[in-house]
Amino acid sequence: MKMCVIGGGGVRSMFLAKSLIQRAGELHINEVIFMDNNEQKLCIYGEMAKQVAKRIDPAVKFILTTDAVTAVMDADYVITTIRVGEDEKRVDDEKLALNLGLLGQETTGAAGFSFAMRSIPALVKYCELIRKYAKPEVKVFNFTNPAGLVSQALRDLGYDFTYGICDAPSGMLHAIAKLYGESQENIRGECYGLNHLSFFESIQLNQREIMPELIAGDRMYEQTDMRFFEKKLVSRLGQIPNEYLYYYLYREKAIANIAKSATTRGTVIRDINRRMTEELSDMDISGDFDHCLKVFEKWHGMREGSYMQNETGSGAHKPPFRLDIFEKDAGGYAGVALKYIEMEQSGKPSQMILCVPNNGAIPGLLDSDVIEATCTITPTGCTPHPVHDPGEIPMMYIRQMKLYERLAAGAICTSDKALAVDALTVHPLVSSYSLAGKLVDGFIESNRNYIEGWN
Repeated sequence: MKMCVIGGGGVRSMFLAKSLIQRAGELHINEVIFMDNNEQKLCIYGEMAKQVAKRIDPAVKFILTTDAVTAVMDADYVITTIRVGEDEKRVDDEKLALNLGLLGQETTGAAGFSFAMRSIPALVKYCELIRKYAKPEVKVFNFTNPAGLVSQALRDLGYDFTYGICDAPSGMLHAIAKLYGESQENIRGECYGLNHLSFFESIQLNQREIMPELIAGDRMYEQTDMRFFEKKLVSRLGQIPNEYLYYYLYREKAIANIAKSATTRGTVIRDINRRMTEELSDMDISGDFDHCLKVFEKWHGMREGSYMQNETGSGAHKPPFRLDIFEKDAGGYAGVALKYIEMEQSGKPSQMILCVPNNGAIPGLLDSDVIEATCTITPTGCTPHPVHDPGEIPMMYIRQMKLYERLAAGAICTSDKALAVDALTVHPLVSSYSLAGKLVDGFIESNRNYIEGWN
């Protein structure tokens, strides 16, 4: 089978390669192709991914290309992880929102609309190529942000072979498994909501419900991303929120902390990536891979150590980052895709968290609304688990953000400026018609080189 990665020149390409190649033989994947239209990054990060693949399993055919048709030709599975406009446009998006006093976070915040304006048209072109050249039964796993909005738009346009994936929910389950010294296979979670706006209503360890003890104890707030939340808040919710709900529940703190730090997350990432790329560009990737890996570890460690640091005003101490390419992989977002492939091949019903159409699972949403939820995967399809008694506060956020995503997807797919203003007006982190209009005008002007049809 053939696995294709569109966006294979990203700085996280080695992680993707590690996950894919470690399980390639088990999942009958004999060809992996990484495609990127940025030739410089493909020659650096794509080549590093290729070296990882070569060391783990040289029997797997691993190809780098800048040609999209070559990449998707006869592909069985495709992962899309693109960043149209590169890191520089992320900085522009965030600053435009912050200049209006709004949170500029690129998925949850207002800047996500601008990112989607660039992402969705590009992904539509790739989906058309996939529909034309890939295998008829192809599955596409989209990790391009904002994943929820992007998945909604692609499904609305009829690309029903696409699934949104995110490693945040599985990452939380992995962190909880570590608290107990258990394998993640022994942890199950019932998740519902939207991408970056979801809740765990149940978490079981070896079929024993552990949600009450997690919430009442202290370790979760010390050793996982729940460190961003107060125990009394989580206790009132009675559920474990996705880490990105920090931006909703502590909005004024996030904005104040970003203003105080005088820099945005996008700026931090851009500067780290730029300096890392400059250093690696003068090195021999294939001839001196071990040295290149140490350089990557240095810069990626800085990136990981700065996660949510500006927004929360605090940072967790982390040991120096090391990438052991032979260590058993936790999976990340590639792990989500691989888990789906494993389930599909086994033919045995199993469970995982995906972004899929609601189909009645969450009350009060449309069947066509894309949600993030625990699903049962069978040979005949993917079914999200029904949520019988969601909390009123979680549902308030979910319904409002889903309305935004529904309107935003429609606006971007039709280049409808008035609908775009409607969408951002109801966005829970904007909630202003006048500010929505300024955002839309600013995003249209900023993205002139990447979008068509907007007036």
